[in-house]
Amino acid sequence: MAKGKLGFGCLAALVVALILVFALVNIGKRAYNSFVTIDEQVNESWAQVQNVLQRRMDLIPNLVETVKGYANFERQTLEAVIQARANATKVQLNADQLASNPQMLEQYMQAQNQLSSALSRLMVVVEQYPELKANQSFLRLQDELAGTENRIAVERRRFNEKVQMYNQQIRLFPNNILAGLFNFEKRAYFEAPQEAQQAPRVDFGTTN
Repeated sequence: MAKGKLGFGCLAALVVALILVFALVNIGKRAYNSFVTIDEQVNESWAQVQNVLQRRMDLIPNLVETVKGYANFERQTLEAVIQARANATKVQLNADQLASNPQMLEQYMQAQNQLSSALSRLMVVVEQYPELKANQSFLRLQDELAGTENRIAVERRRFNEKVQMYNQQIRLFPNNILAGLFNFEKRAYFEAPQEAQQAPRVDFGTTN
């Protein structure tokens, strides 16, 4: 009788252990899948950021050529844009490097933010050139650039929102333990420079 009770007790303990293992595996599976899902969302959002940043890079050469055609335009301001674009072109970053190479992300953000600042200064200087402000080619490029800058701000915000969701997810208990086991690391935000938080208001509709 005692042996029967002992055998039943061992079987019950085994069943409980198997249930606990199954529950833990199920929790781990759900957590891992959620990490992967949000991680892919971050990567997808980053791709959108890069698309709009590339669109801006493609617009700049034509903008520079249009501005260069005006005598006495501040050469230093124009050269700053050219140099900033060249610097931004040198730093390339794919989605896989977002987590594995935070230093590269920092360099990429700095290069893009410097380009934003240089373009902002250029648009302010343009105010001093009524003929340039009335140039139809320049106005078209400026409109395209303004629209692109708005899209950059939108995609940057969306990317940061996805990063925030991801970072929160891997820090919650017990997710933080599983995230450490599976090497899901905290992601960095794409911060805008202080002067780019608000684009300068330039009225291109007047030719004073």
